[in-house]
Amino acid sequence: MVTSPLTGVVLVVGAGSIGQRHAANLAALGAQVELLPWRQFNASELAHRNDIAALVIATATPIRLELIQLCGERGWPFYAEKPLAWRQEQVGAIEAAAEPVAARSLVGFMLRYHPAVRALAALDLSDIYRFEAEIGHDVRQWRNNWRFSQSYAAAAEGGGVLLDLSHELDLVSALLPGLEVRDVRCVGHAAFPGVDFATSIQLTAPSGAAGTVALDYLSPVSIRRLTLCGLSRRIEVDLLHGQLKQFGPSGEERHHFPLERNQLFLDAMAEFLQLAAGASLATDPLRPVFASMKSSSRLITTAWEQRQFNGTVQLPID
Repeated sequence: MVTSPLTGVVLVVGAGSIGQRHAANLAALGAQVELLPWRQFNASELAHRNDIAALVIATATPIRLELIQLCGERGWPFYAEKPLAWRQEQVGAIEAAAEPVAARSLVGFMLRYHPAVRALAALDLSDIYRFEAEIGHDVRQWRNNWRFSQSYAAAAEGGGVLLDLSHELDLVSALLPGLEVRDVRCVGHAAFPGVDFATSIQLTAPSGAAGTVALDYLSPVSIRRLTLCGLSRRIEVDLLHGQLKQFGPSGEERHHFPLERNQLFLDAMAEFLQLAAGASLATDPLRPVFASMKSSSRLITTAWEQRQFNGTVQLPID
């Protein structure tokens, strides 16, 4: 059993699948955990408690600001599930509320802990001129005993594939700083107005590099990959299978990174416990500390606000 460096209760707000995962992982890491369904949340009751050391926010995306305001007021570091917001004005309010604990808080972009992503980030990417990131899966096969229509993802405000699968936007933001949104095209669903089911985002970098992030609820096969084309080599990363390949004049290099998905969540939560306890961690540009996530949040919210729907599908969902 790992011993948590944090003294006090870590309160997990939100008892859905992700909240339950976080609670189990915190317990495995030796933390004292309390799981609180959002429907039972009462801020005035928590105001009288002195045993809470940190908060994990595992609610639907629209429920962020109220909890982060409470954390800022009480000095509780927090781990907030991604994304933080879907409109730019929300980001400003959340950043202001979080300021007292921003350096000790984490945003749940756990894909940054993927060993293939870390290997990719260690490479020299200065000659990249084109990039593509893609994630696709069939939303109907996502979870057992789960209905899309009854989930947060079905909401026109705060739902949809761009927000739900925003890891890829966050990753390209971390790997290629300074990206700007040029165009966002979406396919919707006839039964869910305003909810994007397949979205393609065109981006450019200050270097002149251009690329696409494609997010898809309708894919008949599961895909999660990154491709970067540089002047000296082509890099392909398969995040589902933990593979990184480089192709260049000298031949091909292949690297395999065995991965159990929950390990990403464990690694992120272990660092959060250290941050929350005030530990001084080694510098890591990939660590999703809240204080360093402004560009990622701005990229996601800008893309969401620029969505243009080109059409709809009528595929049965539930």
